[in-house]
Amino acid sequence: MAPNDLRDIIRSGLLSFPVTPFDDQDRFSPSAFAAHLEWLSPHKIAGLIVAGGTGELFSLTPAEVVEVVKTARATQPGQPVIAGCGYGTKLACEMAQAIEAAGGDGILLLPHYLITAPQAGIEAHIRAVCNSTNMGVIVYNRGQSVVSAETLARLAEDCPNLIGFKDGTGDIDTVKRITVGLGDRLAYIGGMPTHELFAQAFRGAGVDTYSSAVFNFVPETALAFHAAFKAGDDAACDALLREFYYPFARIRDRQTGYAVSAIKAGVALRGFDTGPVRSPLTDLTPEEREMMGALIEGRA
Repeated sequence: MAPNDLRDIIRSGLLSFPVTPFDDQDRFSPSAFAAHLEWLSPHKIAGLIVAGGTGELFSLTPAEVVEVVKTARATQPGQPVIAGCGYGTKLACEMAQAIEAAGGDGILLLPHYLITAPQAGIEAHIRAVCNSTNMGVIVYNRGQSVVSAETLARLAEDCPNLIGFKDGTGDIDTVKRITVGLGDRLAYIGGMPTHELFAQAFRGAGVDTYSSAVFNFVPETALAFHAAFKAGDDAACDALLREFYYPFARIRDRQTGYAVSAIKAGVALRGFDTGPVRSPLTDLTPEEREMMGALIEGRA
């Protein structure tokens, strides 16, 4: 898929952030992943972001990322497949090339590994990854990798396949500077954990779509919120926040890392073999799983 075509598709709807299932030997389970994607497939979305934050990129090997992409492509041949990519520059470039060879349509460039870096270094890193692949690249501001509006403008000028910007920092000032400065050059994606909690505020900053983790286990609810968001129906959004998203956030906030663990528990409660999260994350307690089950009940 041409990068600009992918950019336009991203703008058209909700993005899914599927979990990565593991078997009882702690190996990626293609069959479980495919079964989950097939269950979600009747629900219209703009694309899949596989092996991302919710998909535990930070705990996957590069070879596993490739297998995740291949499985997504085989299972959902007509769906845009974007894969998480990151770490140091050389490894990120190699991962991008392997994702492209596996049939990926684009990458979500997650933060480089461990250290903070100056803007010049972050710019060089993003530029190298863009130059390593023909796929569309989405830059993800999060953690220690936060690109400034000025840096992103230079990259957008020089890298035709840089098609998107995703924010997970909550820095509305920087987001607004980027959306105002670059206009329709990029697609803008909300990337805060459980972004529905922030979607209305980000809409005012020019961010017109987002990736939904809860789509993994309550797709109807996720799409209902997205439809209300796109229509500017804040009353409907607020009702869903009260009924589902804020109660979910109370479970998610009980432990560090539950932004991933609670999603995986939700998928398991819908009947799929997800396996546990990999360390250093931890799974929900039995009590917390019961809380998740009660929240999901009635939303099937």
